[in-house]
Amino acid sequence: MQTVQVSLADRPYPIHIGPELLGSSDALAPFINGSVVVIVTNATLAPLFLAPVREAAIRLGKRVLEIVLPDGEAYKTAASLDQIYAAMLGANCDRKTTLIALGGGVIGDVAGYAAATYQRGIPFIQMPTTLLAQVDSSVGGKTAINHPLGKNMIGAFYQPQAVLSDTSVLKSLPPREFAAGMAEIIKHALICDVDHLAELERDVAKLQARDDETLARVIAHSCRIKADVVKRDERETLGIRALLNLGHTFGHAIETEMGYGAWVHGEAVAAGCVLASQLSCQLGHLSVADVERTTRLFAAFNLPVKAPKVAAAKLVAHMQRDKKNEGGVITLVLLRRLGEAYLDRSQTSANLTAFLSKQIDGV
Repeated sequence: MQTVQVSLADRPYPIHIGPELLGSSDALAPFINGSVVVIVTNATLAPLFLAPVREAAIRLGKRVLEIVLPDGEAYKTAASLDQIYAAMLGANCDRKTTLIALGGGVIGDVAGYAAATYQRGIPFIQMPTTLLAQVDSSVGGKTAINHPLGKNMIGAFYQPQAVLSDTSVLKSLPPREFAAGMAEIIKHALICDVDHLAELERDVAKLQARDDETLARVIAHSCRIKADVVKRDERETLGIRALLNLGHTFGHAIETEMGYGAWVHGEAVAAGCVLASQLSCQLGHLSVADVERTTRLFAAFNLPVKAPKVAAAKLVAHMQRDKKNEGGVITLVLLRRLGEAYLDRSQTSANLTAFLSKQIDGV
């Protein structure tokens, strides 16, 4: 097992990465103080992973409440949040109740937001079951639900007690979900670690084969990148943490326009990162070879490297509601060079519409 420490001043916590963590009472024990454990998962994952987590909690003498939500980004909503509240209130859960988010990014976000707001905050543990969640959404304390007008627009910063990332579950992850996780790993390297980018290019075959040693090393490295950024700017007030959103302004617009779930998050991030690299090239920062290198690595994992065939103006309209924007100006994360991201507020809506039209239509 490897451990990455998220070194926050008021609530540091560990990320444990290794096999067979879901059923480990020893892994859970340090982070559960109350008598009740609430496990939130979804209908797809419950038959696969709920039993070992339940049994681990029962062995610690805890009463277990199970809440099973529908599966998919389309259910990252206020209705799902209310389902959690209603079940916990019905079971008389108190402030010492520990909530376990067992699932991918959707479950982690919804359950984390429920933990942040139930009786003004209860302890929770992230147990991410997808590669994307293990390297991104479970790390850093962002919790949220979607709104029809925008992704992740309602939420809170709320840190878990711990993150327990079981690498064993990645063996059965569908190829599309595994690729989505690789998109976030590549994104982290593009932001601030060009040497890691070269390592990912070198290890494509091992990663595609889901080699245990390679995966554990890459997951830990990616978590260290994100943990370091979160430590320096937990609540995204200094412009540092916002750099983690490379590809996300474009990507969230794609997700919103296509309908939540049509593109999984990592797919939208991959296409968004390629668009960001193309715009960075147009602004004179990256070379054509840099864009081709970036595109090639995403494509190696069968990730989309082009925006969908939708009206550019519709994507820009969604981008105008992005949380990073200030004073009505669209904020983008672009690249000065591979491994160095920066915030850019120089692009007008007209410029972005023209840029996206060119990329979408190929003219």
